[in-house]
Amino acid sequence: MNSLALTKIQSIILIAVIVVAFVGGGIAYVLLSGQEQSSEPIRIGILADLDYTEGKALWQEALLAAEQINSKGGILGREIEIVAEDDDIETGIDPNIANLAITKLITVDKVDYIISYGGSISYGYMDFASNHKKIIFEAYGNKDEITQRVLDDYDKYKYYFKCGFVNSTITDAFTIDAIKVLREYTGFNKIAFLSPIIVNKQEMADTLTDEGFEVVYLGQFPLDCIDFTSYFAQAEAAGAEIVYPTTIGQFSVIFVKEWYERQSPTVIWGGLFGADKQSFWDSTDGKCETTSLAVAPTQVGYPITTKTIAFCDAYTERWGEDPTSAVCYDIVRYVLPDAIERAGTTETEAVIKTLETTEIETSHAKKFAFSKSHDILVGEIGLGNPDTEHHFACLFQWQNGELVPVYPKSIMEEAGVTYTFPDWPGPWDNID
Repeated sequence: MNSLALTKIQSIILIAVIVVAFVGGGIAYVLLSGQEQSSEPIRIGILADLDYTEGKALWQEALLAAEQINSKGGILGREIEIVAEDDDIETGIDPNIANLAITKLITVDKVDYIISYGGSISYGYMDFASNHKKIIFEAYGNKDEITQRVLDDYDKYKYYFKCGFVNSTITDAFTIDAIKVLREYTGFNKIAFLSPIIVNKQEMADTLTDEGFEVVYLGQFPLDCIDFTSYFAQAEAAGAEIVYPTTIGQFSVIFVKEWYERQSPTVIWGGLFGADKQSFWDSTDGKCETTSLAVAPTQVGYPITTKTIAFCDAYTERWGEDPTSAVCYDIVRYVLPDAIERAGTTETEAVIKTLETTEIETSHAKKFAFSKSHDILVGEIGLGNPDTEHHFACLFQWQNGELVPVYPKSIMEEAGVTYTFPDWPGPWDNID
């Protein structure tokens, strides 16, 4: 009885499909076994501020990856389709705009997976994804509390995966370890932090003090600061040998020029945002020589894996500009396809399980993997740990108009370079 009834139902469906196909002049495929329709594209939604550099780059990375995958036949025979919604998060968080953007992706655009830029809106996006049982990848959020939710309530938040910046604890560990390695190179022990008023380095200063450093100055400047004279003067008066900056965009040029023109007896080691392109060398008239900055290897075109340069070249050729990162590209090009192919389906629960066992080379990592909290697995101190070989950032130094790696030490040695000092008088003159 049941088998016969099922056969009749199948016959009715098949006749209906044939009629629709005939009338529409097309071909319809139905898998009566209940499996997915292979002709349907896999839709990936991008949530970002598309009017700003980082959000636009996220979308361009996704499109490039999709084009490459589709040229090779797609995933499980299905093409990738990218859909983007603008959440305006870089112009100030407006929950109404953000909620509308993710709601449209899920209910109107009918995406299968979501990639969000992240940030303060992450909590809301996690809840949306959970309620709709959609896997969501976050590119740039770094709050420890976000991935902790996965551990605290796995069944609710298992849909969330972090693929870009690591959490703030690991980021701080990276910074501290990098400063300790610089001390190995130089013997310098006195450090000054120069940061915008929104960045508080007191906790890190306390940790470095426990590590035997002297944090001699914590300078905080306004967001629109265009004159760093007094901050350098105070750092130098305090006896600083290392200046660790966290500067903002175009002000990095002003910052570096001030350091150079005053012949500051300090070395620059830290966050010089915007200093990772040849244009920065040109804008500073080469005065950035010997300054060191923390940046992702993909941003400077350094072959951290066998896939890094291929991505950088393809991105530049496709969009006529240098990449800012490869986070979204790696999700669409490597991480998600690998998980779907191993699962043999796009069914959410199955893909979650294969994502949790990811171990694949990407543009950023020789062996990309997720932790139990669905964060990037980077090892104990948050840098190129031998167990994962994931370098979310390195430090590069300007030398003779080129950026060369100077941290981690193993990569510096692999590149055959050494750390260098300014050519004016400073504490480096006392190094044996």
